[in-house]
Amino acid sequence: MVANLKIKRSYLFFPDKEKKGDGYKPDAKLRLRVRWSGRKVDFNVGYRIKLSQWDTQTQRCRVKTTNLQKQSATLINGAIQVFETTIDSVFTAFELEGILPTPDQIRAKFNLLAGRKSEHERQPAKTFFDYFDDFTKEEGALNNWSRGTYVKFQNTRNHLTAYNPGLRFEDLTEAGLSNYATHLREVKILQNSTIIKQIKLLKWFLRWATTKGYCQTRDYINFKPKLKTSEKKIIFLDWPELMTVYNYPFTDKQKNLERVRDVFCFCCFTSLRYSDVANLKRSDVFDSYISLTTIKTADSIKIELNKYSRAILDKYAHEQYPGNLALPVISNQKMNDYLKEVGKLCGIDQPVTITYYRGNERIDEVYPKYELLGTHAGRRTFICNALMMGIAPQVVMKWTGHSDYKAMKPYIDITDSAKAEAMKLFDK
Repeated sequence: MVANLKIKRSYLFFPDKEKKGDGYKPDAKLRLRVRWSGRKVDFNVGYRIKLSQWDTQTQRCRVKTTNLQKQSATLINGAIQVFETTIDSVFTAFELEGILPTPDQIRAKFNLLAGRKSEHERQPAKTFFDYFDDFTKEEGALNNWSRGTYVKFQNTRNHLTAYNPGLRFEDLTEAGLSNYATHLREVKILQNSTIIKQIKLLKWFLRWATTKGYCQTRDYINFKPKLKTSEKKIIFLDWPELMTVYNYPFTDKQKNLERVRDVFCFCCFTSLRYSDVANLKRSDVFDSYISLTTIKTADSIKIELNKYSRAILDKYAHEQYPGNLALPVISNQKMNDYLKEVGKLCGIDQPVTITYYRGNERIDEVYPKYELLGTHAGRRTFICNALMMGIAPQVVMKWTGHSDYKAMKPYIDITDSAKAEAMKLFDK
């Protein structure tokens, strides 16, 4: 202890520049470095600053500017002033006690005067995955996510955890994102199209984290891996195939398959998604049409009944189902399994080639069509057959609820191709 101790000290506020590739990022963490008697200690001020807006002479942000997080210079400069005042008080306290402090003592006293909790009182810092969970809770509630969307993000979380259980936001630089894409391709053995979807979901989370101030790196904004993809094959039943399925005579022991066939065909004749046919109530059914609000998009749609869809509804009109449902719909997964059995029994076995890429490797796989059948093939079957019959796309979109013509283009391309092939029959 030294009486009348005066500690000579210096303060330096500076941007802690972080390298990105061959250069530096446009912004950096703001730090305070305190030096005294051959000792030093650094503090994180808690803000990021644009390098172009930092005045090294005044050690302040230039007025009337903001950082990348839209925080004003006034706010940041105010925090700097608070740090200066607090650290001065820390040294004054040690001077009065006649103690030449160690860096640990300076840090502990500063945390005490600044109202920061000590290490043993401090709650564990949130991890990257804690923030991810906050994101799914907040965005899920705000946007009324379906169960399927929650499942997608849970899969994304699982992939990220497998890639790096201790992942941090600062790890997701351009190089880190590229390594993650490589992990998905070489370790998880995912197709390029699936990798692109996973990167898209991750970017959604990172945009949310950026607006909250949790994520400081911006490399993800322009990150777009160069991955080859092929056009997705649209699986549908042409009219003869649909009639074969619709009229197939199931035995009494195949009632479960018959019910699945009927629900699927109802989708083929109305354009309903699985979620909507599974939610279709008798109160949605009228003499000549059905009227409902779709589950996926909350659109109100009216679909006129034809003789096929009406016949299916009439077939089950006297049955009672939970929730006053109109049709005997089972789970989506079970229905997909049974549909493949239905397709096989009905001879829907035309070879279909599915092409995809894994890295630069092109892979062609051939399946009988029945192996590719799923509930969504019903909606696609309706669209393709309606267009082939010559019904205007604008009318089809009224039934399907599509508001974007772009979403209809793949179906129009298919029907144009089919009509061109049909015309060649005249040449024979």
